[in-house]
Amino acid sequence: MVNIATIGTSLISNDFIEVICANAGATYVGTLSRSAEHAASFTAERGGTHPFTSLDELAGCDEVDAVYIGSPNGLHAEQALACIAAGKHVIVEKPFASNEWEARRVFEAAEAAGVVALEAMRPLHDPAFRACQDAIGELGRVRRAGLHFGKFSSRYLEVLAGRQTNIFDCTMASGSLMDIGVYCVEPMIELFGAPERVASSTVLLDEETRGVTNGPIDGAGDIICTYADKTVVLHHSKITNDNLSCQVEGEDATLLFGGVSCPKWGKIEFRGEVGRSSAKAVRVASGAKTCDLELPACENTMCYELADFLAAIEAVRDGAAPADAAAGSWGTVAHYRDVTLASLAVMDEVRRQGGVVFPADEKARAAEGGAGAAAPQA
Repeated sequence: MVNIATIGTSLISNDFIEVICANAGATYVGTLSRSAEHAASFTAERGGTHPFTSLDELAGCDEVDAVYIGSPNGLHAEQALACIAAGKHVIVEKPFASNEWEARRVFEAAEAAGVVALEAMRPLHDPAFRACQDAIGELGRVRRAGLHFGKFSSRYLEVLAGRQTNIFDCTMASGSLMDIGVYCVEPMIELFGAPERVASSTVLLDEETRGVTNGPIDGAGDIICTYADKTVVLHHSKITNDNLSCQVEGEDATLLFGGVSCPKWGKIEFRGEVGRSSAKAVRVASGAKTCDLELPACENTMCYELADFLAAIEAVRDGAAPADAAAGSWGTVAHYRDVTLASLAVMDEVRRQGGVVFPADEKARAAEGGAGAAAPQA
């Protein structure tokens, strides 16, 4: 049994508590909130027994084995480090940290302490995403891919009204790339590895909003990632709706699927045998066909990342080194660590090109003598 406490009272934290309560291998202990009254009511309503009002209190609680960190992005790293120092395993909501430098600090601390540190990146633990990944083997040589995720955020309306929100705030390491674009970047890294070059176009919120966003921050953007034999284009937005499906184009077939964060449907369109045709003729390939994919369905896909987190903790309890611990069927803790770090390197470069700066970037430059963290170059 793994006793889990949570940090944060957002909807996504509530969803994670739901899967904790549904898993026979885990117990929900309680939630940290700055308000004692809110911590008590939130915890009690979800069946917990220990509300927390300070990070030190949570980290020092002997009844807590692991912590889910669902606080604003800019707090992830320091909260994770405090929990790790107290011997707690941590699963940290995406994005794992503000930048690659912060993430490395957390992973190194976890390894030294002998505990698991894992990013809560839903699609990488979802059998539906893995079914789409398996289908890529039927496409022939992959040449292009496009991953889309964009949904209009009600928090943008808060910004337009002149009110502060954590979702668009440089001090909280937020914005479209960090909140939405990460769901495109990490699946790309998982499917194709790190790109050789990154070029991006960033849509910043209007200059007059910077009094509440604490600096230039992105509302949408596009990222072109270049590999030796293919190009992958990522599209993300929190100020518009993107209604396009994702696709991976091979020389023999094209995979299409809907919902990069939580794939709901998928199909492969095989091109068949293609002949030459005149400008007046509509070309029809002989033998072209479409095959629908059967994707596992689940109401709350956070159950998969929780199951893999628990599996890694169990492996560590059985004597495995944290990095070598199998986090489910698709990779070790080290594998997911490497995906997280490679993804943050891409995102650091995108933000550098777009002029979006977080407090952790200044800390990284100071720690590294002004050079900053390494990242792919445009």
